[in-house]
Amino acid sequence: MITLREIEDARKTIRSLVTKTPLMRSRFLSDLCGGEVYLKLENLQTTNSFKIRGALNRMMNLSAEEKQHRLIAASSGNHGQAVAIGAEKLGLAATVVVPKNTPKIKVEKIRKHKVELILYGEIYDEAEQYARDLAKKEELTFISAYNDEMVVAGQGTVGLEILEDLPDVNTMIVPVSGGSLIGGIAVAAKSLRPSVEILGVQPEATPAMYYSLKAGKIIDVEMKDTIAEGLSGNIEKGCMTFEIIQTHVDEILLYDEETIRKAIRLLWEKEKQVAEGSGAIAVAPIMDSKERFARKTTVSVISGGNIDEALFQNIIASEPLSSSSRS
Repeated sequence: MITLREIEDARKTIRSLVTKTPLMRSRFLSDLCGGEVYLKLENLQTTNSFKIRGALNRMMNLSAEEKQHRLIAASSGNHGQAVAIGAEKLGLAATVVVPKNTPKIKVEKIRKHKVELILYGEIYDEAEQYARDLAKKEELTFISAYNDEMVVAGQGTVGLEILEDLPDVNTMIVPVSGGSLIGGIAVAAKSLRPSVEILGVQPEATPAMYYSLKAGKIIDVEMKDTIAEGLSGNIEKGCMTFEIIQTHVDEILLYDEETIRKAIRLLWEKEKQVAEGSGAIAVAPIMDSKERFARKTTVSVISGGNIDEALFQNIIASEPLSSSSRS
């Protein structure tokens, strides 16, 4: 399991290449719940996603042997873009595998960089397995999106930044898929402020971590379509993030597609923030259970902002939130 020291080291490693993102108070959400709500805006990060933190930390710590081989990564989009940028900056060759249903905006952003892009499989799990098989067959260096100590440590730098800017935070709400973001944040937060509550959020359509925790072991669950496609995918057996989440995360909550759509719309209508579904879901608990956050200081980590324009316009053109969100 990673330590605070590794997260602090990661921050030193990647500091010059990533942005310290804003921590913005949400007046609307604060008024809604009767507490203090802040948004950690990783949608304003380089690549418009937190993924650059972990990918760069892993790639800047490659061994001499690993650098001799082409890199390969599987991604639902954001990690792939991060690996593409990292490879470009470090002068390394890389291949990125994404499922065929990856949003156009994410595919186009990867294609802007000098990497080989492969669209494979109908869901993330198939893309990841293909990339793993290719890595073994061709002796490539696999850069996991979540099951890697260096990746988790890199994502944990988000937690360090939150605590620097808001040391009296009571609760952090973090999107969950493979668990690198919530795992890294949880280690950082619990090390520096043991009383902080860490809540994870997942779509009902892709609840792998939720049901694995219930079972006490990593299990596969059926993946359904979700607009929070960045949180799709099952978890590798033996994944290191599972133990971290078991130890440090207080609860994981599930939300349906309509709630995620409302979260996207709320962030635009009230805060003028463009968030993809896998980032916007972090405000769902405050919308759904506002009493829980009364008289508390809460941070929602808006983990990404790469959403297809057509989907975004469709969501924000639907019925305004102004009246219903205050009920």
